[in-house]
Amino acid sequence: MEIKTVHHPEGKTPYAVLQIIGSLDANTHQQLETAVREVYDQGIRYAILDLSETPYIGSAGLRAIHFAYNLLRSGDAAETDPTVQKGIRAGTYKSAHLKLANPTASTRNVLTIAGYDMFLDIYPDLKSALNSL
Repeated sequence: MEIKTVHHPEGKTPYAVLQIIGSLDANTHQQLETAVREVYDQGIRYAILDLSETPYIGSAGLRAIHFAYNLLRSGDAAETDPTVQKGIRAGTYKSAHLKLANPTASTRNVLTIAGYDMFLDIYPDLKSALNSL
């Protein structure tokens, strides 16, 4: 797997786009966690995962996405666990810190079955995800 990272540190919302090329699974999940940790350590708190070239996401890949979500929101006082849980139950919460873009049909199916669409916005293309920031 390869991760191409593009930083956009300027503007209203500094963010990074991480394009995941290859399967996100038990053999590769640590690469995503490391990449997200690196952008976080550089002060970035908003990220888009571009899944356009990710044909498969396994359970370890789902955990890596969840790691990214938790890390990016960790400093946001408005996103405490009780607040987030209440919003998810009410159907009113979506993460401002992590967006998913352009998943293949099979990866979108995995994300939906796992319930990630309940708390993460999943956009059909990168442009839509960028416009949401």
